[in-house]
Amino acid sequence: MEFDTVVLAGGRSTRFGGVDKALLVLDGISLLDRVLTATIAAKSTVVVGPVRHTYRAVEWTLEDPPSGGPVAGIAAGVAKGAAPLIVVVSCDLPWITKDDVTRLVEGLGEHDGFGLLDTDGREQRLAAAYRRTALVDALRRIGDPRDQSARRLFAGLDLAWSEPTRAGDDVDTWSDFDD
Repeated sequence: MEFDTVVLAGGRSTRFGGVDKALLVLDGISLLDRVLTATIAAKSTVVVGPVRHTYRAVEWTLEDPPSGGPVAGIAAGVAKGAAPLIVVVSCDLPWITKDDVTRLVEGLGEHDGFGLLDTDGREQRLAAAYRRTALVDALRRIGDPRDQSARRLFAGLDLAWSEPTRAGDDVDTWSDFDD
């Protein structure tokens, strides 16, 4: 099944003291490039955030106005591409692989979305595959996406989840990055 990818890379990284989290390097590869490697099979890839150097060509966009939060970023990214499925990932998922993305797409089944659970069993809505129609409808229902919570955006959608996996672990603090 064809899918587009929306990579959220516009956060302020406040818990990192404003350091651009997307450009942090783990094992010689930036966090952003690690996610772009995992999503290489996408029909189209749009990164929502400031333009940076990446190992492969992608489309770039910003939410309008910038710094509107992840839901505003999702709205800006969903406006690009046309595949029936959209894989939404944040740039801070250094352990996600191409196989994990394949499992997201294949695990969707009849659900509106299928996402990763992190190793603590938390639902990672920003590491999931969604039906484009369900995501567009959810964005329409929420109205102005600026400063809205992802939990609110996805409320009411039929979501299913993986078993807990390292692939769902995001990097929110320096200690996460060092683990």
